[in-house]
Amino acid sequence: MKPFVALIPIKDHSERVPGKNFREIAGKPLWQHIVATLSSMEEVASIFIDTDSQRFTRDVLLPFPKVSIIERPQRLCGDFVPTNHLFAHDLTLIPPAHTNFLQTHTTNPLLTQATIRSAMKALTTGSSHDSLFTVTPYFARFFHRDGLPINHDPKELKRTQDLEPVLEENSNLYLFTRDSFAGTGSRIGSNPMMFEMDRLEATDIDDPATWELAELLLNRRASSQ
Repeated sequence: MKPFVALIPIKDHSERVPGKNFREIAGKPLWQHIVATLSSMEEVASIFIDTDSQRFTRDVLLPFPKVSIIERPQRLCGDFVPTNHLFAHDLTLIPPAHTNFLQTHTTNPLLTQATIRSAMKALTTGSSHDSLFTVTPYFARFFHRDGLPINHDPKELKRTQDLEPVLEENSNLYLFTRDSFAGTGSRIGSNPMMFEMDRLEATDIDDPATWELAELLLNRRASSQ
């Protein structure tokens, strides 16, 4: 399997959890959790952090020799810039010899090497898919806002475990190639694989409640090691 290059977008500003990317959680800044996970993987050749922050000094990055910084241009700064635009810019700066890419976020501190490796293997071993993204299955009764059921018949009331699950794109992990991105302009290609993840591992820090949950889970994991 050809090594992957990891892409991690990191903003200095955070709206719902102020300063979250650099705020300490379970003993270290949030951004360091996923960077440490990727740094010790042989399958990851290098890590590019796309950022508008000035906090990534040489001393801060010294423990992470795989990491390089891509300074985000002003035209791509702000809360409403589509992330695919960031990756399109990043790919122009990364040598063309690198063709396999992994994208994740600082807000996924519980993502494990085992899950990343399993996803890589699933995509690159006998698969016809051109990309992969992780999903979380939910066995529950869902409705549209107009009251129409999404995945069940209210008259039948099957057990929830027997329902067709609804799959949430959980924003934990994306695998794609330079060619698949060129074809769609997106980290999700034209024939993606949906890779199911454990719900707790897939915790994505999006607000104070998910920050608290992630902190509890990280501390529990640390105490069991």
